[in-house]
Amino acid sequence: MAPTDESGQAAPHASPFGTTPPAGPPADGTAGPSARMPRWLPRAMVLALALVAVFQLGSWAFHQLTGLLINVLIAFFLALAIEPAVSWMASRGMRRGLATFIVFIGVTVVAAGFVTLLGSILADQIIKMVEGFPAYLDSVINWINTHFKTDLRRVDIQEGLLRSDWLRNYVQNSATGVLDVSAQVLGGLFQMLTIALFSFYFAADGPRLRRALCSVLPPARQAEVLRAWEIAVNKTGGYLYSRGLMALISGIAHYVLLEILDVPYAPVLAVWVGLVSQFIPTIGTYLAGALPMLIAFTVNPWYALWVLIFVVIYQQFENYVLQPKLTAKTVHIHPAVAFGSVVAGTALLGAVGALIAIPAIATLQAFLGAYVKRYDVTDDPRVHGHRRSGDGPGLFTRVRRLWAGRPGQVRPGGHGSGEGSS
Repeated sequence: MAPTDESGQAAPHASPFGTTPPAGPPADGTAGPSARMPRWLPRAMVLALALVAVFQLGSWAFHQLTGLLINVLIAFFLALAIEPAVSWMASRGMRRGLATFIVFIGVTVVAAGFVTLLGSILADQIIKMVEGFPAYLDSVINWINTHFKTDLRRVDIQEGLLRSDWLRNYVQNSATGVLDVSAQVLGGLFQMLTIALFSFYFAADGPRLRRALCSVLPPARQAEVLRAWEIAVNKTGGYLYSRGLMALISGIAHYVLLEILDVPYAPVLAVWVGLVSQFIPTIGTYLAGALPMLIAFTVNPWYALWVLIFVVIYQQFENYVLQPKLTAKTVHIHPAVAFGSVVAGTALLGAVGALIAIPAIATLQAFLGAYVKRYDVTDDPRVHGHRRSGDGPGLFTRVRRLWAGRPGQVRPGGHGSGEGSS
């Protein structure tokens, strides 16, 4: 019989070492009063909360610094664009900082001269437009009355415009938005100054920046980084230089046409066409040609047709003759890829993304192309879009067989279409 204590309960078996073994978990599966949580669980919860906090803080900081990051990105691409000129002057014995300063002064003078010339032309054209607006409006009204059998008068249109609620609301909104425009102008000037400073530092301290970047990488990676940097410099500079030259050629060609047709505001329209057509690929020429067509239509509807024909012909000449010669050694990407990269860049970064999308894609394509193994293409006719002679009957043969097999038709040999012929 098992020993019992005073209460009549069976005593637990003693351990051979004289100690009592711990009691097992209850039979019903519930935790006993002495159960504790794992030691790693509090640390895991604290780590998870810390990671969430760091992510939230990083996301907040990224959104707050988005403007600065975009400015730095623009400055980096501008520094890449002027890198060839700065390196050429530095290789001739000039200090790199001085060379960068001279290049910046030259770019600033050219840009200021271009803006001043464009501003003076615009101001002169706007003055002429305001002075000639009554005569221009009369010519439009006479054309409408002649072709549509209406009885419009300039006095009625002017009175209706002056009494309209739209004009009153526009004047009120313009008066209340003067401070907003001033703040935007000051913000734009500060942004331009920020971009100029970062561009200067990136260009002047380019070698130091490359050394600092390579110092944290193994030698094999250093060669790849330097090679990617060189490709980016060549592609970015080549893109800007080739686009600038093509913008000049396009502007001169359209200016000559507009002067021949005696279209007003020809200098301003030529500058518009040159800039928009080159820095918006594929559809830029047609988008830029819409404004000259509109102005030419007010002079003579046939002039608008001549402008459209010239825009289409010049676009083909630029795509197949001018652009391949100018960009063969600089930026060589397919027009569809260029258009898609601009759309993607615009969706991500707006106008900034549209400007830097093509050199960025060209750099990536050139860098990845060095690591993609290529093979000789076979002489199969299907590579050139042709079918092999033994692939089956042609289209006309199949149509003829289908026609011969229609019900009620008699095939050669006297058999009806409903009977099989062997």
